[in-house]
Amino acid sequence: MAIIKIKQVRSRIKCPKDQKRTLDALGLRKMNRVVEHEDSPSILGMVDKVKHLVSVEK
Repeated sequence: MAIIKIKQVRSRIKCPKDQKRTLDALGLRKMNRVVEHEDSPSILGMVDKVKHLVSVEK
């Protein structure tokens, strides 16, 4: 599997609680932080849930 880089580009303020929980599960706790994950279906599903808050690089 390939590695993807996920960066939080928008604030989590005023987001629903489940989206905040998803960001925490991805390891994104502050703005402009970058984390690396494998592109498994579960990770891609979490990214799809908060796609308006993050940017993804392959």
